[in-house]
Amino acid sequence: MRVVVTRPQRLAAAKEAVDHVLSDIDQACSRFREDSELSRLNAGAGREQSVSPLLALAIGHGLRAAQLTGGDVDPTVGTAMRLIGYDVDYASVAATGEPLVLTVQPIPGWRSVRFSELTRSVFIPDAVELDLGATAKALAADLAAAAALAALAGGGALVSLGGDIALAGTPPTGGWTVQVSDNSTDPLDSAAERINLAVGAMATSSTRTRSWRRGGVVLHHIIDPRTGGPVESPWRLATVVAATCVDANTGSTAAIVRGAAAVPWLEEQKLPSRLVGNDDAVVRIAGWPAPAARAGD
Repeated sequence: MRVVVTRPQRLAAAKEAVDHVLSDIDQACSRFREDSELSRLNAGAGREQSVSPLLALAIGHGLRAAQLTGGDVDPTVGTAMRLIGYDVDYASVAATGEPLVLTVQPIPGWRSVRFSELTRSVFIPDAVELDLGATAKALAADLAAAAALAALAGGGALVSLGGDIALAGTPPTGGWTVQVSDNSTDPLDSAAERINLAVGAMATSSTRTRSWRRGGVVLHHIIDPRTGGPVESPWRLATVVAATCVDANTGSTAAIVRGAAAVPWLEEQKLPSRLVGNDDAVVRIAGWPAPAARAGD
């Protein structure tokens, strides 16, 4: 997590506000905690249940992402995630392990979920597990940036959660300069591509930053809804800019899943994007700027 503000004297207050948001999101949406609200919801599959306003908000965004992407980003991937070995927090996933026996089968699909935003009631069928990871982290970034701005009482804030970046308030002169990297923990590199953002959000999805091996086969966390297994994509990295981090993450995850068809789709959605192929070739879409020349280039 990174919290960056234009009023450094209020940084501690902004960080405290962000911490509160993340704690609430974790308690509501984590599938790695037995005591989370989402874990209790999944355990009660097969009956209608009422959920808190925060979990209802997260489920609503997850289902909206599925609808907008035609199911490419779908919250019913929970069982598929567990079967490929992503059943604990990523820091605890073993880097290597014995082979897995997997059955190719489509995920249940978001239309199997009944959800009322008005009454906050949810029904998921037996054996369906929700995983809100694709959109809940991005939602956390959006909520955290807003909370940070409120704590600042003016100025601007940038919150980055593992590469999901949300902005709020007035940016510094020239905008926020963000390095585009494979991993949010990569060190600053003067040769790396950068982009300036004044408003909105940016999200990056990758098939390599969260990966592990089972029986010598590389697996990762982006599921192909058609097979229930890690998607085989021509892209190893997708970065998207949008009005909200939820929309940016929806676009970047869908781009990995859609493969070659992502290019016209992102153009149609008017989402500035940068895709990196498995051969490291870069495709810039919908107005994503070419890297600026630097002195000495």
